This record gives sequence, C-alpha cells and structure tokens, in this order.
Amino acid sequence: MTYRLNDKVTQLTPYEPGTGEFSIRLDANESFLQIPEHILEEMKDSIEKIAFNRYPDPLATECLQAFANVHNLNADHVTAGNGSDELISVIVGGLFQKGDKLLLVDPDFSMYAFYAHVAELEVVRLSKSKDYIIDPEDLVETALQNNCRGILFSNPCNPTSQGMPREDLIRVLDRLPDTLVIADEAYMDFWDQSVMDLVEEYPQLLVLRTCSKAFGAAALRLGFAVAGPMITTAIRSLKSPYNVNSLTQAAATALLRHPQCLKKGLAKILASRDELYGRLQELKDSSLNQQLKIEYLLKPKTNFVLVRFHDNVEIYDMLKDKGILVRCFPRFMRITAGSPEENRALLQTLMNYAEGLI
Repeated sequence: MTYRLNDKVTQLTPYEPGTGEFSIRLDANESFLQIPEHILEEMKDSIEKIAFNRYPDPLATECLQAFANVHNLNADHVTAGNGSDELISVIVGGLFQKGDKLLLVDPDFSMYAFYAHVAELEVVRLSKSKDYIIDPEDLVETALQNNCRGILFSNPCNPTSQGMPREDLIRVLDRLPDTLVIADEAYMDFWDQSVMDLVEEYPQLLVLRTCSKAFGAAALRLGFAVAGPMITTAIRSLKSPYNVNSLTQAAATALLRHPQCLKKGLAKILASRDELYGRLQELKDSSLNQQLKIEYLLKPKTNFVLVRFHDNVEIYDMLKDKGILVRCFPRFMRITAGSPEENRALLQTLMNYAEGLI
C-alpha cells in the first residue's frame, strides 16, 4: 500500500496567474500607481522599528484602527487577513459545515468555488442576466428554495465590472435574516454603493475589503473582514493567531494614515478607467470595428473594463505577442486600466491590428 491523496484534492491544480516578461501588464487589476515617495519613507521608518525576534500583533491593532479611520468604522468590527483570500478561506471553512449549501453567482471570482469545494460545501449557482446583473429577487428566491446557508459574491464583480446597488442588497438582507451574506467589496473603492456601514444593523452581513486595488499595495497581501460583533468574534477565533506579519502591518498602517493621498491616487485610476472605456467605445463605434469585431462593452464600476471581441483568443494572442498581457475568459476579455502611456499603447496596438498593420 502507498499513500494516496483524498478525493477532494486529487483533481485540483495550482492556480496559475499570468507569468512571463511583458512590457505592459493589464491582467491582474493592480494599480498602475507607485506609492508616493514620502509614504514609502514612512513605511521604511516603521519597518526599521520592528522587533524581528517577536511575533506580530495578533489583532493588527494599529493597522485595523488606520483602516477604520479611513472608512469611518468601528475598529472592533474589523479583522485583518493575509490577503482577502485567507479571509475567504477562513470564513468558508469555518462559518459553514460540511454539506451546507453556499449560493454563488455566475460569472464571479473563481476562487469562491475552490474554497467551497475544499470545505466540502454544496455549491448552488445562479446565473446572472445577459448584462451580468444580479436580480435581487432571483437571489433571494434561489437561496430560500435551496435552503442555502450563505451567499457569497463580489460587488462590484470581478470579472464582469458590474455591481448590485446598495438598495438592492439591503432588500436581500431584509428578506434573508438567517442567511450569511458575504459581499466581497474588493473593488468598491471605485464605486459608491458600499454596505460596510450596515454591519451592526444586519448581523448576518459580512463585508470584505482589500489594499490590493485602489490603494496600490498588492505586494502587502492585506485584506479586511468587516462584520458585527458575533461574526467578528468568530473570525478572530478561526484565524491563525499571527496571520498578518509585522512588516505588512507596519507598512499598511503608514499607508492608511494618508487618506487624502489615497483619494488623489484613486481619482487618477478612475480617470484612466474612464479614458480606456471611452476610447474602446469609440473603436466599437468606428469603421475599424469591422475588423476588430467588438461585440459588446460594459460601462465599468471597477478599475478594469470588460469587452467581448468576436474572437477573444485571437485578440488576446495578438496583444500577448506585442508584449501586452490582459486576461482572457471564455466569454469576454478583462483589461485593467493602466497608466496613460499603457492605455495608449494598448489602443494603438488594437488600431494597428484593425488596419492590417500587424
């Protein structure tokens, strides 16, 4: 007899992000902005004060307070995680039991189903509309009919760039008082429909946030779970004692103490996104679209644009050959808003392709 893996992991394969050397990376929804030099200096000063022979603060107290101050929250309602992925893993694995039903929407962030599979949950899926909108009534009815223990979705959505308005989510919460509703707001900094302020009013609500998108700190791998006292206590009990390292805590605290600087950066990202969307719309409406064949383009609520070409794979491969990496899905393409120079290079490459110059 030899050792064998259990059935739930034998078919799994490692997650493979885009790899290789590319002059322009528009595939991972990262910020194109570097953290300002004066904040980097504060980060360095904070890191130099770390006692490296000691474990980190298990509750990331200063970091939580800095995050809470940015969003006008009670820090007692926030838990820090080693990226939102760790928090999703802890939540799905700990707040549900084997065999519980978890409602996911399609399409959405692929890792939700992965963590549900590992936790041995039963996944119930609800397809979005043709415009990738979640109908709140359909969501509620599907949850009730299938006796779902929880609902998990990104809002705004990765990868569709669309979202559920605050008032619709409140209707869902009102209808499902005994269902855990997990709203992953990783991209909510680019929209204005957050429900983070409602976690005391709705004890079944859990909101996830990240520093990886609008704050330009993907390298820190820092996420936050915002919830009322009951769920917060549970998550803090489930997580590893020292899950966020001291370097991340120190650097993030320094960064989050500059909300006005963060807002200025956010404004630049939004301007880039709007410019990218507008130029793609112009291409769609132009004679060049006879060759490009853009079939649809959605107005985004995130830092990326969703577009569908008649042949996504051909366009993706062409861009890749020219050193531009985007994210290709079976039904559409996701393009992160880059710097003005990166956006221009992408658009010029698409025009050159349409004009037969490539």
